[in-house]
Amino acid sequence: MSNMTVNQRNQFDRVELSVPTTGVQLRNRGPLIAYTVLASVLVAALAYAAVTVFDGWAGAIVLGFIMLTAVGAMIAVSPSRRA
Repeated sequence: MSNMTVNQRNQFDRVELSVPTTGVQLRNRGPLIAYTVLASVLVAALAYAAVTVFDGWAGAIVLGFIMLTAVGAMIAVSPSRRA
């Protein structure tokens, strides 16, 4: 291993998340399902409220760019993103 680069050595040292003993384990899926349903209902209600408030297509474009910027920020600060 002495002739390897740092990137090659990291390939051997990384944790395999496909192995069942690693990764995230859930004991009870009930709260996760409840949160997903509540979040979906909330997002749908907020989307409906946003659509009814728009005066025209310009407001929809501005909201679309705000959402695109938020997604870009989430990608930029993601802990799984490689530098």
